Amino acid sequence: MLRITELSCGAIQGSEKPLKQKDGSPALPCAKKPIVIWNLTRRCNLHCLHCYSLSQDRAYADELTTDEGKRLIVDLARYKIPVLILSGGDPLYREDLYTLADYARDLGVRCALSTNGTLIDATAAKRLQRSGITYVGVSLDGIGQVHDRFRGMQGSFALALQGLRHSRDEGMKVGIRTALCRRILPDLPAICDMAEQESLDRLYFSHLVYAGRGVGLIDDDLSSEEKQGALDYLIQRGADFHRRGVKIEITTGNNDADGVYLYLKMRRSNPERAQSVFRLLQRQGGNSSGTSLGNIDNLGNVHADPFWSHYSLGNVRERSFAEIWEDTTDPIMHVLKDRHRALKGRCAQCPYLELCGGNSRVRAEATTGDLWASDPGCYLSDEELGISSDGKEDSRASTPFSVRH
Repeated sequence: MLRITELSCGAIQGSEKPLKQKDGSPALPCAKKPIVIWNLTRRCNLHCLHCYSLSQDRAYADELTTDEGKRLIVDLARYKIPVLILSGGDPLYREDLYTLADYARDLGVRCALSTNGTLIDATAAKRLQRSGITYVGVSLDGIGQVHDRFRGMQGSFALALQGLRHSRDEGMKVGIRTALCRRILPDLPAICDMAEQESLDRLYFSHLVYAGRGVGLIDDDLSSEEKQGALDYLIQRGADFHRRGVKIEITTGNNDADGVYLYLKMRRSNPERAQSVFRLLQRQGGNSSGTSLGNIDNLGNVHADPFWSHYSLGNVRERSFAEIWEDTTDPIMHVLKDRHRALKGRCAQCPYLELCGGNSRVRAEATTGDLWASDPGCYLSDEELGISSDGKEDSRASTPFSVRH
């Protein structure tokens, strides 16, 4: 996740010293325990166009039981993960959601909730707050009918907004998750306006990853010009919020080219601050799949991130999460821990590889059939990255994009 507001406007936390190995090459990102997303269930009442888990409104067999879930939480607590994100499907379909959240709270595991928001009424919000949920992220993909069509249920926007309000009113931090694609792009200004009107804490804009039903949205993905225009707009809105004292954090995810783009943009406007941004991005290391981000699905399978459902690293019914996560005898996990040597094409040549980490391997595999090929989601040209035939790196004017007013 790229914290646009913090990097471009606020205080930057992290080392100011460049990270180098003894031979002078870039150091690997600092090892840290992963944030874990646990898909409690696949059941969901919506039919979203980009759903990576192909969820439906039906019961799924063999999901982890309450007792198995408690054992998993004990394991994660011992491993000292920083955050456990309870997700789905929609996690509110699990009748034991509050039991599991209570158990995690009592063991000192910080929990957040990822939901479509439609099932959060006033009673549910109170129970979530009592269970120690620190953050509620609700999916809102556009305003009104745009969201309803994208999410496959008439009235889902109104219900999601109601869920956000109930959560906010109980004192939990709340935010919106929005997919960046063509049918939603014109609603970016209205989404930012609504976040301010509703006193939300965070806006998270996720680039498309071609997994699950999201494979059918490849043609709806933004062009390179549209992605740059969207980032320009979000950077501008973040600066405006910051200037007016509106405490809304704007973030993006699932495309680590955003960090490189922000750095190159800042290098032209604020070179001194750009160097601090560079060092922080260098320390984070870009794409975190298999390193500082992990996923456990509803059946207990461990994945490098939620979009890697096609490849299991192991199952928590058979081994602890910690043992699975640290096991580099798995060939994929071995490479993910140090993927730079495996990457091909533009990614292998890019001078900013240490900032983005090669971006999304799932997107690369979905479009090329090769897990280690260049990610087509990178919207920066060879010339912008400094890998053009003449070796020069050019400035680029801001690119406008169409919005609704």
